[in-house]
Amino acid sequence: MKQARVFIFGAGYSGKAFAAERPPGATILGTTRSVDKFRGLQAAGIEPLLFDGVAAGNEIARVLATATHLVVSIAPDEAGDPVLRAFGEAIATAMPELRWIAYLSTVGVYGDHDGRWIDETAACRPVSARSKRRVQAEAAWVALAARRDVPLAVLRLSGIYGPGRNAFVNLEEGKARRLVKTGQVFNRIHVADIAGTLWHLAERRIGGVFNVTDDLPAPPQDVVAHAASLMGVEPPPEVPFEGAELSPMARSFYGENKRVSNAAIRATGYQFRYPDYRSALSAMWADGDWRGAKDDARSPIRQS
Repeated sequence: MKQARVFIFGAGYSGKAFAAERPPGATILGTTRSVDKFRGLQAAGIEPLLFDGVAAGNEIARVLATATHLVVSIAPDEAGDPVLRAFGEAIATAMPELRWIAYLSTVGVYGDHDGRWIDETAACRPVSARSKRRVQAEAAWVALAARRDVPLAVLRLSGIYGPGRNAFVNLEEGKARRLVKTGQVFNRIHVADIAGTLWHLAERRIGGVFNVTDDLPAPPQDVVAHAASLMGVEPPPEVPFEGAELSPMARSFYGENKRVSNAAIRATGYQFRYPDYRSALSAMWADGDWRGAKDDARSPIRQS
């Protein structure tokens, strides 16, 4: 990987963690929608470029021509995948050095499975419009990778958390809630394991569909209670889900209930740094890095 030139479409929270894990000699470039975020990307070791999700800039096309690895972390919109719309033909025909592609998707593509354990062979029956678009985007990337004859790794991620995005931050800011819906569980994934999984697969040029998720699907209220115990504070009171005030998006997450297996990615030889929320929260509290960088200190994705 010494000569790797990795291009990230959508170099945000996960992209920064990925860059932090890069091996010596690897170059990381990535897009953002705002010039205001250039400094943060540069501090993370990422050469920044602008991409607003619409315009196919000449500078990006020029850089893509020399990239060896491609990581896509931009969600599809109502019109489809923005990266494929703007650069699909360039990726298919004008990236002579391309060796491997990763597409970051979501376990939301599976929809609701009534709390049962599922793996990558489970039927995709997405509930939300955003997850339906993800299924379509996955298929489009599979087709492009086949056209290029390069390995494609589709990473289906569960709720992302890590420094700056976790229950400690929510407790400190007074935003933590313990919503209780009987039988409801979520999987989670620490951002360091997203980075670790990407490098593990990239270095070996492994393709396929992989659930990148922890070993311990659990009720969200348990995570908040565990974080509060580590902080030595009282957890917020439990609130019945049925009477809680939630945004439509937050409520939609509770409409999907499943336990997601990570056996496939483990079978490739990957060992999780944080296999469950307890080990991750304990490590972040002990290390004191749970607040994270200033620009990462915002609410967790899903119920992290």
